[in-house]
Amino acid sequence: MPKIPIALQMYTLREETEKDFAGTIRKVAEIGYAAVELAGHGGLSIQELSGLLADNHLKVAGSHIALEALESDLPKVIGEAQALGNRHVVVPYISEDRRRTSDDYKKIADLLNTYGESLSRSGLTLCYHNHDFEFKALENGQMGEDILLENTDPLFVKAEVDSYWVLKAGQDPVAFIQKHTGRVPLLHIKDMDPVDDSFAPVGTGKLPLDALIAAAPTVGVEYLIVEQDVCKGSPIEAVTLSYNNLKAKGYA
Repeated sequence: MPKIPIALQMYTLREETEKDFAGTIRKVAEIGYAAVELAGHGGLSIQELSGLLADNHLKVAGSHIALEALESDLPKVIGEAQALGNRHVVVPYISEDRRRTSDDYKKIADLLNTYGESLSRSGLTLCYHNHDFEFKALENGQMGEDILLENTDPLFVKAEVDSYWVLKAGQDPVAFIQKHTGRVPLLHIKDMDPVDDSFAPVGTGKLPLDALIAAAPTVGVEYLIVEQDVCKGSPIEAVTLSYNNLKAKGYA
């Protein structure tokens, strides 16, 4: 079975990209990553960014785009994604004031359906990226994540599953992606320190990595995405270790 491409969520290297975006992109390619997931454009034009990625033989696995950006200028979001060869537009977060009740989540689901259908007509896929708060019980006992997935059309709204946050919420990330087979094109493989539950390089913590990657092809995962929100040491060293650990296991 072909290997699933390994991408890096560039948010992990946000301090490095602020100093030298192009140089950081080159370093990511040198480490061995096949793709990046964008969290901003580093002040570059779409044309400049596209050229930089092409020069370094990096594809775009996805791009984190705030819900508010979809609301304010959807045509711009679509045009930029198409210009970058990016098929996955990812809503990375819902502000707290928009997710207090089950009705709030249903309103978000309606918006995701609307934008997801529009993106689909342009050949793009809308995904929603979870944290742990979506797994907390609301006033009616339901979880926000269930409301979002049950009230959105699987054709138009997919899930970018962040395995660390699923685990942090006390859920089984393997069972979760299997439950949503066909709706998980992007999977964040983010490890958890076995001592203090902090973020850790992939392959050094208690994430069920082997089981997740074994399940990934069967549920339709297109990219495995390394991310580490906070690094205890050098972020470059952390993402290098993550990639090398995946390579050592034959995943990269």
